[in-house]
Amino acid sequence: MEESFFIYAIGFLAQIFFSARTILQWFKSEKAKTIVSPASYWVLSVAGSYLFFIYGYFRDDFAILLGQFISYYIYLWNLKLKGIWRKFIPPFRLILLFILVMTPVAASAMVISKNPDFIDRLLFNEDVPFGLLLFGSAGQIVFTLRFVYQWIYSVRRKESLLPVGFWIISLVGSSAIIAYGIFRSDPVLILGQSFGFVAYSRNLIIGMRAKRRKRMEAA
Repeated sequence: MEESFFIYAIGFLAQIFFSARTILQWFKSEKAKTIVSPASYWVLSVAGSYLFFIYGYFRDDFAILLGQFISYYIYLWNLKLKGIWRKFIPPFRLILLFILVMTPVAASAMVISKNPDFIDRLLFNEDVPFGLLLFGSAGQIVFTLRFVYQWIYSVRRKESLLPVGFWIISLVGSSAIIAYGIFRSDPVLILGQSFGFVAYSRNLIIGMRAKRRKRMEAA
């Protein structure tokens, strides 16, 4: 009972970070009347992803783990683009970067080496039917692709941005994850994604209005 409480506490704390980033970004976008990509969004993303990776491991949930690896490093890249790392003293910056970059990799390697059956436990979890696992993994892949899209979009423009396409992909992935969370009776996934679904929809509306406004000004 205590162990389950501890595991869910980690998951809910991760979701608090994810929800906080969404609230801050949403508030600033409403104020600017266009979609913005504040540095705080990426700082909170790193913190939430770090904790969610731990939560996914304790839940023996491959679908959750899969969604963290790619997006986590894109968060770090966006922080670099925002100039966050330059604010730290060089020696401390290198140490912090090393810890952030290597911890997920080192932790995964240690878990797999100490538990030869780790992959089997994740991929063939008796509590998660394989078909449901595939569905959840697909939802996480789509959800992760939004950050791949955001990364490509930002690289081309040499600026950290959250384009309209990012929010469209977010809505599709979020819908699948909510459904997966319902099947798994996972309150962390259901509550976290349900709140995000509203914010994604609102950002999409803000982005579309901003685009329409720019077209009218250019005409």
